Amino acid sequence: MQQSNQAIKGALTHDIVIVGGGLVGASLGCALAPLIERYGWRVAIIESAPIADQPQENVWQPSFDARASAIAEGSAQRFQQLGVWEAMRGEATPIKRIHISERGRLGATRLSANELGVAALGHVIPNAWMGRVLHQRLTQLPLEWHCPAKVERLTPVANGHDLQLSDGSQLTAGLTILADGGRSGLKEQLGIGSRHESYQQTALIAHVGVSQPHRGVAYERFTSQGPMALLPLPGQAMELIWTHPSGSETARMELPEREFLLQLQRAFGDRVGRFTRVGTRHAYPLSLVTAEEPVRPGLAVLGNAAHALHPVAGQGFNLALRGVMDLVEALEQGEQAKRPLGDMITLQSFEKQRSRDRANVIRFSDGLVRLFGLSFPLLPHARAAGLIGLNLVGPLRRGLARRAMGLER
Repeated sequence: MQQSNQAIKGALTHDIVIVGGGLVGASLGCALAPLIERYGWRVAIIESAPIADQPQENVWQPSFDARASAIAEGSAQRFQQLGVWEAMRGEATPIKRIHISERGRLGATRLSANELGVAALGHVIPNAWMGRVLHQRLTQLPLEWHCPAKVERLTPVANGHDLQLSDGSQLTAGLTILADGGRSGLKEQLGIGSRHESYQQTALIAHVGVSQPHRGVAYERFTSQGPMALLPLPGQAMELIWTHPSGSETARMELPEREFLLQLQRAFGDRVGRFTRVGTRHAYPLSLVTAEEPVRPGLAVLGNAAHALHPVAGQGFNLALRGVMDLVEALEQGEQAKRPLGDMITLQSFEKQRSRDRANVIRFSDGLVRLFGLSFPLLPHARAAGLIGLNLVGPLRRGLARRAMGLER
């Protein structure tokens, strides 16, 4: 006989515990706000990194070296639902157009916000600003924070999981959500494996200055060594994502600024004018990683803990945010059906929705990497013809753009 929600809750210290207070975990906390108010759920967030006190908005001073993310228009609409977009857009640079090309070939595809009837195709926002806005919203909610704290032990129990924290706390949650990026090793502790396929590529990421106004254009350029992208930032600056065969990035990371900019100019060309400076360079190995069990009784895995993608199409965080919203919708449906929060009927319904979206995004981004990574005879000419054809066929181009914007699945 199934226990009542009331009986189950009596054995719990929390209804939901979110492991990870980064962008995905913080977005989930914000998305749960209406349900916390409606159902009186007790929710805790556990974050291992200290979160600095938030300064006043009028003294925000973004660094030239601050990492940024491309937020699709669909994600902007979801942030609007969470009540954080008006604050977040204060430091957002809109993407008005996207230019996709292959080095050494004439073919190109161009997408524009005007053609699609939207104000922007997406937005580039400093990660630190996104985190700050989300955490500011969380301070207004009846959430419990354990920060800095780590989950030292996560143990399945009859109605959920026991969590032993490094700060000495012991929690029992009906639903535990891993949104820690997979850094903590909790998936491995629970025996949840991941499919891991290395691209044998490393992304070099940095901010660069440009001599010409970028006018809100984002560039995706495929080269023989791997794709490279430039995303618009405030002023005459852009974020560079430059992929290299793993190992070959090391020398470029250590180049003097002048030589680095010369090599970048040769690789990218002069569409943004002259590259004038480069900020701190970061290197990230690239792999396709997917968790083999995204849900278990009383457990859900979100964000990079569930999937890590190639950055070629800028879909990683956008896919994760859709997962956040789908989970919240599934939890509300489960509550209305009087099911416990960690019930597998609810979680399997959520995973069915996510698996379709995830498979489509992986197929798209992974397919791009592999298609432009091949160099069989005549294939470069076929790719060039394909880019030209895509640029000429309006409905196909617009459909592709709407999917990339997260407006369709």
